[in-house]
Amino acid sequence: MRRPLLLDTCAMIWMGDNEKLSSDAITALDEASDEDEPVAVSAISAWEIGMLASKGRFASPLAPEEWFNTFLRGGSFRLSGLSPEVLIASSFLPGAPPNDPIDRIIIATARHENRQVVTRDRAMLAYGAAGHVGYIAC
Repeated sequence: MRRPLLLDTCAMIWMGDNEKLSSDAITALDEASDEDEPVAVSAISAWEIGMLASKGRFASPLAPEEWFNTFLRGGSFRLSGLSPEVLIASSFLPGAPPNDPIDRIIIATARHENRQVVTRDRAMLAYGAAGHVGYIAC
């Protein structure tokens, strides 16, 4: 049985913009849907989307909060919170984790919830390839 999924912020944005995903990501998302397994989204992704919008790097006619909430309602998604355990764990990841604190929090969330990260982020993919977190390249 495959592990449940956690979307990286970039995967959320691509899905929200109907951009093409890899066949592996599509298969995993379809399987999650078939099994009635909600796909997780980290609460830190809301912050990241807000930051992108504040810098003019998030192209949407919707306000960031509206976009985020619309995305969550648009499928079988579950919001993963930011517990102290996850936030502290993001500071003590094994190996050579990405430098980006948001990536570290998403990775720590995936590890804590035993999920695979769906991402295109090269640093996260490399960290997953080193065996520290499950991943699916999208």
